[in-house]
Amino acid sequence: MNENRPTGMFAFSIIWIGQIVSLLGTNMTGFALTIWAYEITGSATALALVGFFFVTPMLLFSPLAGAIVDRYDRKLMMMISDLASGLATIAILILYLTDHLQIWHLYITGAFQGFFQTFQWPAYSAAITTMLSKEQYGRANGMMSLAESASGIFSPLLAGALLSVVGLAGILTIDIISFVFAIGALLFVAIPKPRITEEGRQGQGSIWKEAAYGFRYILARPSLLGLQIVFLLGNFFVSIPFAILAPMILASTGNNELIFGSVSSTGAIGGVLGGVVMSAWGGPKRRVHGVLAGWAVSSLLGVVLMGLGRSLPIWAVASFFGAFFVPIINGSNQAIWQAKVAPDVQGRVFSIRRLIAWFVNPAAMLIAGPLADFVMEPAMQPNGALSDTFAGLVGTSPGAGMSLIFIFTGLVAMCVGMGGYLFPVVRNAEIILPDHDAAPRSVHGIHKQLQELIETRQRLITEPASPQRDFALREISIRMRELGKQHT
Repeated sequence: MNENRPTGMFAFSIIWIGQIVSLLGTNMTGFALTIWAYEITGSATALALVGFFFVTPMLLFSPLAGAIVDRYDRKLMMMISDLASGLATIAILILYLTDHLQIWHLYITGAFQGFFQTFQWPAYSAAITTMLSKEQYGRANGMMSLAESASGIFSPLLAGALLSVVGLAGILTIDIISFVFAIGALLFVAIPKPRITEEGRQGQGSIWKEAAYGFRYILARPSLLGLQIVFLLGNFFVSIPFAILAPMILASTGNNELIFGSVSSTGAIGGVLGGVVMSAWGGPKRRVHGVLAGWAVSSLLGVVLMGLGRSLPIWAVASFFGAFFVPIINGSNQAIWQAKVAPDVQGRVFSIRRLIAWFVNPAAMLIAGPLADFVMEPAMQPNGALSDTFAGLVGTSPGAGMSLIFIFTGLVAMCVGMGGYLFPVVRNAEIILPDHDAAPRSVHGIHKQLQELIETRQRLITEPASPQRDFALREISIRMRELGKQHT
């Protein structure tokens, strides 16, 4: 019976531990398959295509997946997703053991896993909202990022060490066992169903109407749309370089697996520490600063510095700082959405949210490989088209062209984060939008919100006129009228 199963933060912690184990196995497999694929192809394009075939189904089916997550049990959706990933790994293991595994098999299994992963993230994110109080969202999201990063500390080193002992087959077997652990953790806990809200009633209908509801919801709230545009642009310019991170380091070091593993592990340590900080801290009081400033600093110290590096120490520092801010960025953004969006429509809204933020990622992955192999690498060879201009910055050895890609795209991504502050609907999103459990419970709460809105309105009035400023002022006026009615 659900009554006898763990609930609240204890239940979430059990799921979290299961995810740590599962992610450890998944990341070990990803590392081992990356080494295997690069050794047999020597192509950055081939590796980028693996990511392309994984991400594309996630985006194509996101609207339907969100509607299904809201219709059915969210714990079941997470379990099905884990089971499908396990089956894909079993297929790869069988192909490898029978000596039939080829690079195109990874495209097919990646697409299969990507389709079912479409259900995992919105179900997991929405489950947090029903399991925990609003005050715990930031910490829980920090724990989620911590799980992703913690598994990354040991997975490259373990995979690198185990490849010579148990081989690729042994690592795939460990991954399969880890999926069983994750599903068992989900079976052990209770995840409450969300109550029906007015937003949920408005979105009810056919599966197609419910799938489209997430679009309508976000488009009606420019502050939420603006936040996702920041992620859309930032993700595009960061996805291009990181699709070629492994080829860049392997090309620069003569296929040195230990250096590549060390860079990956150092980044994971940064992510873990960032997750610990976010879990303990909960993020800045104005979470939008965690999003916008986080994007800018992470792009500069992570992506740009990675491109400037030519050896392990610089790559490791860049990997550390680039990953350290990711839990703060994602945790802050996630907490905003979990507080503002009604729990019973979060599956639909969060699926479209990810679609907006990620739909350019496949294009970035398709661009990355050919851009590196056929444009930037030849251009940075001795006597290449760009070598005279940038040789002093990145050199002319193998990997220099890919390093230059990191520098250019990192600078643009930094500008995206800082540019978000130019738009009032984005930087004032938390003030403009009411929480989903909106109505203040006391006169003091109403007065406090009114004062915040008045202060924000005064700041906006002093700014130059623009469509964004005018919209933010209208939204604030509507919100103040709503609070005035509650007061009376």
